[in-house]
Amino acid sequence: MFFKSKKLLAAGMLLSMMAFAAVGCGGGDKKAEAPKKDAAKIYNVGIVQIVQHEALDDSRKGFIEGMKKKGFVEGKNVKYDAQNAQGDQSNLQTIAQRFVNNKVDLICAISTPAAQTMANATKTIPIVGNAITSFETAKLVKSDKKPETNVTGASDMAPVAAQLDLGLKLKPGAKKVGLMFTSSEMNSQIQIKMAEEHLKKVGVAFEEGSVNTVNDIQEIARSLVSKGVDFIYVPTDNIIASATPALVAITNEAKIPVVAADAILLKNGATASVNIEFFQLGVISGEMAGDILLGKAKPQDMPIAFQKEFTPSINKAQAEKLGLKVPEDIAKFAK
Repeated sequence: MFFKSKKLLAAGMLLSMMAFAAVGCGGGDKKAEAPKKDAAKIYNVGIVQIVQHEALDDSRKGFIEGMKKKGFVEGKNVKYDAQNAQGDQSNLQTIAQRFVNNKVDLICAISTPAAQTMANATKTIPIVGNAITSFETAKLVKSDKKPETNVTGASDMAPVAAQLDLGLKLKPGAKKVGLMFTSSEMNSQIQIKMAEEHLKKVGVAFEEGSVNTVNDIQEIARSLVSKGVDFIYVPTDNIIASATPALVAITNEAKIPVVAADAILLKNGATASVNIEFFQLGVISGEMAGDILLGKAKPQDMPIAFQKEFTPSINKAQAEKLGLKVPEDIAKFAK
């Protein structure tokens, strides 16, 4: 039922430093407890992700782990219906209708498009979102502190400024940065705007390159290379993440590094990142879902959770291949 993928242990990741902020989230129970509400009931939970790639797969796995921490065990008291929309909006709508028709007890929506489609389909079934950059901008909640809708969850908001600064350290003297993203992904648009603001602040020029599908990636990458960018920055973007090798094939030819918001992309040839831990965010959202099913909380009252601390990761082999000199202060993260 679930899509198989190996969890990436991002280079340099210091899990002991990971912390997640959510006021009043109520997801910190250390010991799993058997659900007391409707103890004999088998809960039906729908899980939907927009596309298959490792970050979203980790989000899903983390969600299931978080549910376990709250006492929900598959085959015992919970049944999961995991669906992959394969990047197709019409598939998302079909999946949403499936969940509504089956009267699932809760929906885990992984990615902004998935959450938006689920929220449009039901105002009564609790929805816990994950791998969503801005719940507010996506109009999924009234505010991050108090959603006031049937949606809550965990944000994957990236430390955009820190990620760009890492790229500038690896390419000292860089004069122009390529910003590559999917035009239809709201989460990407938000981060690109943040990237533009930071680059303006530090006095570095930039060129945008937007794609519609994976088939556009190499063409847009070539275009950015031809415009003389010193490195390419990729936000948390589902389309590009699903086809990173296609991008890296072009940037490697040009000896240009890719700085990614998602550290999992380092496995496929990106050079550096300041990490987002999707599995841990998934665990947090799973614990939130567990509290909802236990009757301990309601989504409309549960603040959105955020990752609070981050560490850099550098693909040492890729940096060497591109002839980059890694500064001493970040060399310990190069593996």
